[in-house]
Amino acid sequence: MGRVALVTGGTRGIGAACSKGLKDAGYSVAATYAGNDDAANAFKKETGIPVFKWDVGDYQACEQGVAAVENEVGPIDVLVNNAGISRDATLHKMTEEQWNQVIRTNLDSVFNVSRQVINGMRERGFGRIISISSINGQQGMMGLSNYCAAKAGMIGFTRAIALEGARKGITANAIAPGYVATELLANVPEKVMDHIVGQIPVGRLGEAEEVARCVVFLAADESAWITGTTLTINGGQLSD
Repeated sequence: MGRVALVTGGTRGIGAACSKGLKDAGYSVAATYAGNDDAANAFKKETGIPVFKWDVGDYQACEQGVAAVENEVGPIDVLVNNAGISRDATLHKMTEEQWNQVIRTNLDSVFNVSRQVINGMRERGFGRIISISSINGQQGMMGLSNYCAAKAGMIGFTRAIALEGARKGITANAIAPGYVATELLANVPEKVMDHIVGQIPVGRLGEAEEVARCVVFLAADESAWITGTTLTINGGQLSD
């Protein structure tokens, strides 16, 4: 049996591209989603990848969800922490709910799901934990203090667990994409989008598939000496 991979938020955007990329590379893949049943069912029909619905911000739901995945697909060798949302506001206007929603979904989820798979990885002597951070977790962005805090926290978490897993055959790495053409940017005003693209040296947004190729690279058995790092992929906009 080949390696098993779980992608959180794996039915749309970057997550969907990661799920497909891993399947094409020979992994048995499962994808989680939070609420869009129509998109998840369409993704499952298109790809044949099983989908599992639960709130990754809920620890108990993650316990039950990961158990269901492992029962149906197999023990998880590769975890891609991709689930994320945005609730944008400047700090003086941000509500407690906006802060908590983003931290819960984007950062708490990384602990919640990683905690469920780490013991199995340690016992089997192999694991890959790959967390999708962001350029905004590296440089910050006005109006995104909640999102930036969560994405920066993912990088710190990754560095710590990389040290913990190093002698157990487990690697932990983050990927920090720049601006990628996904639904998160769909409602950005044209003038703002022009400004964003103007700051990217290669002159375009990234594609979700470009991020997915990085995930497949880091997930490989052959990438065992790469751990505790953040792979920056942003068209030259920011150097790590």
